[in-house]
Amino acid sequence: MTEANSPPSHAPDIVPADSALPGLLALLPSAVQPYALLARLDRPVGIWLLFLPCLMGLMFQRIATGIYTIDLLWAALFLIGAAVMRGAGCTWNDITDRDIDAGVARTQGRPLPSGAVTLNQAYLFLVAQLIIGLLVWLCLPRDAKIVAVLSLPLIGAYPFMKRITWWPQAWLGMTLNTRYFGIAQMTT
Repeated sequence: MTEANSPPSHAPDIVPADSALPGLLALLPSAVQPYALLARLDRPVGIWLLFLPCLMGLMFQRIATGIYTIDLLWAALFLIGAAVMRGAGCTWNDITDRDIDAGVARTQGRPLPSGAVTLNQAYLFLVAQLIIGLLVWLCLPRDAKIVAVLSLPLIGAYPFMKRITWWPQAWLGMTLNTRYFGIAQMTT
């Protein structure tokens, strides 16, 4: 490996070559790094894809009335919810695909197939993320809660769509669109 292609010297050994934020992972304690990778915190685009439509829905709702102070709380809840539920989705995906990931060069370094996280630890981490997501969910209005609950089976089924269709991302797109449909309802 040439010096230009090598990872930063402070990056942990388990950081994937295509990590968007290897420096962030290096700042975390080594015991936490595999969990950050499991939740894909080094690839924040998924969080933005969940958070930004929530924020846009809130802003569209406020066009007529203007922004309220409470909207800072809504934005914080949306960000926390987007981060933990995206992380929970990635964790669930890795749990269901752990055997497949072990046989694919691109994914065999992920925390589960590499052994950095055990299956039991991954399940406990998933439960912890879901508990935080539940706490955010409890703060939402009834309509938003309904939309969130209705999207859970779609999210849970996503990893299995890779086994029955050539277009699993179409399923993921439908799942995200279902959630976006109810975003403007969250603050009414």
